[in-house]
Amino acid sequence: MNLLTIRDLNLSIHGAPILRDVSLNVAPGEIVAVTGESGSGKTLTALSVTRLLPRGTDLSGTVQLGETDIVGASDAELCGVRGSDVGMVFQEPMTALNPVRTIGDQVAETVLVHSNASRAEAMEEARRILERVGLPSDRFPLSLYPHELSGGQRQRVVIAIAIILRPKLLIADEPTTALDVTIQAQILDLLRELVREFGMGLMIITHDLAVVANLADRIYVMRSGEVVEHGETDHLLANHKHPYTRILFEASRHQVHLPPRPAPSPLLEVRGVARRYKLPKTRLFAPAAEVEAVRDVSFTLERGERLGLVGESGCGKSTLTRAILGLEEVQGGEIMLGGEPVFTDHNPNLAVRRRMQVVFQDPFGSFNPRHRVDRLITEPYYLLDDPPKGAGRAEAIAESLTAVGLSPDDGRRYIHEFSGGQRQRIAIARALIIKPELILFDEAVSALDVSVRAQILELLADLCRTYALSYLFISHDLSVVRSVTDRTLVMEAGRIVESGPTAEVFDNPQHPYTKRLIASVPRIPDLQIMREVSPNA
Repeated sequence: MNLLTIRDLNLSIHGAPILRDVSLNVAPGEIVAVTGESGSGKTLTALSVTRLLPRGTDLSGTVQLGETDIVGASDAELCGVRGSDVGMVFQEPMTALNPVRTIGDQVAETVLVHSNASRAEAMEEARRILERVGLPSDRFPLSLYPHELSGGQRQRVVIAIAIILRPKLLIADEPTTALDVTIQAQILDLLRELVREFGMGLMIITHDLAVVANLADRIYVMRSGEVVEHGETDHLLANHKHPYTRILFEASRHQVHLPPRPAPSPLLEVRGVARRYKLPKTRLFAPAAEVEAVRDVSFTLERGERLGLVGESGCGKSTLTRAILGLEEVQGGEIMLGGEPVFTDHNPNLAVRRRMQVVFQDPFGSFNPRHRVDRLITEPYYLLDDPPKGAGRAEAIAESLTAVGLSPDDGRRYIHEFSGGQRQRIAIARALIIKPELILFDEAVSALDVSVRAQILELLADLCRTYALSYLFISHDLSVVRSVTDRTLVMEAGRIVESGPTAEVFDNPQHPYTKRLIASVPRIPDLQIMREVSPNA
């Protein structure tokens, strides 16, 4: 008997159709994945199970959760279902948690709302469930606030809130998208264990097939509000039929081909760099303690080279990036670009800084939404003493937009009129417009769908052929780094623990930390082997 049955679900918002004839089911103890790109309707399908939908929504069809008819349920009935019969794990834990309440209070709240338990009993249950998800109270007191935890630890708190009443169904909406590969593996293992231990059903929403290939029992593929293909995981992996499913699989496995590197010629030289921060004082007259975010880091990036920098959150990648860009002075060592120091007399060398550009993770957040694209991509001209004007400026804008696969006419539009992948192309156009010697890509594709990510990576390869780009590609996504870099640096606790040609680092890692990172990367099983094992799949 199914725990959740969705049949012929249709949903529209203010008359615009969003979901069309969606049907799926989840059995107790089963893990079902709903996958597809942004805008495919995955999240709205999940939200329909609890009717947490925006205003102006018209819902029809069948959503049966156990004995409850969700579509026809009253608000009072839905309040009884949410939290007790179905739990939700959201993508971004920092926005799902209340920043001014302790984690103990937030986990215990579900118990207090849905039962007659006393506060002491609810806090004791919160302590037990937090320990079950890997946050024991001796190391993680209930009095901690969300900002005092890492991203993976915050996600564990969100999971604890969702499962504290042992719901029949757990819905996890992109629960690992923003997490490092090792933390991602831990969260997926935790979800698998909870399903096995509590016998609950799990619906996991994701755009990454590699994440669910070894987790889900069945997969539903959605596109434009419809289920285009579904089946048992092994069957779908080995014998998918729909062209869109094939596109998703190919994008998840996509590898680009970079042009050959030119002859070695040093461009960026980082020598013995150290960066320390002072911590808040614990006593009034005590000296402030320090944390060393970057420790004795040295490397060289050659002209025309594509260098990767990988490591988990907190390893020092972002601190090192800010130092290279001249945004934070280092306390030890030196950073040189083309033989000139990034800092002179404790001040950033503006002549050097204007020869570097950066592409950020969130393109929408890095643009002023009130300005048109033609103004946005010319922002680096503020670094120049004599920027081009008139026809020369218009020509440079057209050249940059064309180079990233957009039209010169797009310069007259606003950033909200573009998709996520197009915005990232515009961010790259902004970085290219002054022909920098070095570009830093800071998690530039981690927030994109797999097919859009593949397009951006192909764009980088094309730009390398046209402009002989030199770049430092910073990411926690090892599969992306392997595809678009010649050489890779692995960073742990502020130090470079391993470096070498990318293929060599990935295929024959030497340092235990590198081995652990690579072992945590989710992979889609080899389809050819699966077809040979199950020819009739």
